[in-house]
Amino acid sequence: MKSQRTFIAPARVNLLGEHTDYTGGLVLPMAIPFQTVAAITPRDDAQYRFTSELFPEERLLTREDRSGSTGAWCDYPVGVLRQLQMLGIEPQGFHLHVSGNVPFGAGLSSSASVEVASALAMLHRAGSTMEPKEIALLCQRAENQYVGSPCGIMDQFVITVAKAGHALLLDTGTLDVEHIPMNHAGLADTCVVVCNSMVKHSIASGEYGSRRKELEAGQAVIRAVFPGVKNLGGATIAQLDACKTDMSADSYRRCHHVISENARVREAKIAMTSGDPVRMGELMIAAHASQRDDFECSCAEVDFLVETAAALPGCFGARMTGGGFGGCTVNLVTRSHAASFAAALKNAYKSHWNIDAETYVCEAVDGAMERNSAA
Repeated sequence: MKSQRTFIAPARVNLLGEHTDYTGGLVLPMAIPFQTVAAITPRDDAQYRFTSELFPEERLLTREDRSGSTGAWCDYPVGVLRQLQMLGIEPQGFHLHVSGNVPFGAGLSSSASVEVASALAMLHRAGSTMEPKEIALLCQRAENQYVGSPCGIMDQFVITVAKAGHALLLDTGTLDVEHIPMNHAGLADTCVVVCNSMVKHSIASGEYGSRRKELEAGQAVIRAVFPGVKNLGGATIAQLDACKTDMSADSYRRCHHVISENARVREAKIAMTSGDPVRMGELMIAAHASQRDDFECSCAEVDFLVETAAALPGCFGARMTGGGFGGCTVNLVTRSHAASFAAALKNAYKSHWNIDAETYVCEAVDGAMERNSAA
């Protein structure tokens, strides 16, 4: 068999900072131990073949092919290839096979994980290298321009540059990063439990896009009144209130969520570096209320999980994570309570909704790398 190389990229969960990354705000995600595996094998011809053990669709392209997206899973790696080609990076022929265990549609960023693992594989095949930040930006462009999803930079960035044992504080306006330890003082006895609600009220219906437009409209009003404010990442609630009558009620609420969420991320850094899980949990609960009421991207099933979790022994805080309208919750839990917490939450959810949730106890792991180089 021809020489095969294998590259891995984790999933991610966002502790705080939701819907802030496309308006220059702050996010606080961490990489978690689910993986996309991209195995790349040379071909003798100049063609590119994309297959997966997870999906039946395959795609075979010539080097000259510049056809558009198809709506299948392979749009994600093909979109990455297109971005490489735009930069003049043209890999020799290959077969890229994608596998892994990242839950799809759960808000843990399976798409970005596929993109980043594929990018590393194709860069290797092309004999090229890129800085991690450039890889993340390239993958974001692939999803924005080829797949057609208006995602921000958070997912691709944390999956590329994450550090084991740390959350990543990312300023999406400047791309400045800081690795925040997850185990300082009182946080050393905690862990993150992710709960998959197993429901997804489709973002494809336009809800995500409409909220983004409402945010951008409100941001434009603030910038017009306060020219020194580049984006919502640099705006204050006082500035927003001064512009309230010039924007729609929906735009006001969306912007209120983002500006207050940025403040919560700043406070979370203080809570984490001082090892204060109680304050961190309070911020998570407040963030969920803001997502539910101001951004209006929650749903009844997720609200139930958050409210139930917050009342269980050992839980400091809970909130919805990801784009919303279903998906997962993230919970900060005393390590000694993790198993009993997960079981109690699943039982309550099953009893109320007759849905079998999945729970994952997660540690923060490293970002994407070649599998052979993993420790």
